[in-house]
Amino acid sequence: MTVTVLLFASLADCVGARELALPYEPGDTVASVRDRLTADHPRVAEFAPTLLYAVDEEYAEEDAPVPAGATLALIPPVSGG
Repeated sequence: MTVTVLLFASLADCVGARELALPYEPGDTVASVRDRLTADHPRVAEFAPTLLYAVDEEYAEEDAPVPAGATLALIPPVSGG
């Protein structure tokens, strides 16, 4: 099983992809999936303090569970007008 990670805006540019599939690990949380992504893409750590998260299109906190087959969106702050 996997977890689909969606990346937006400058975070997608940083990683070089808008969507990634990461292996699911039992007990996964938003933070543990983000940390595995950061291990592969260290620049993600720069965004971590300001990221918003959504699990299956519902906003979630870092300690929220991420079930197998879920979609986790990492949403950086955006600016513009």
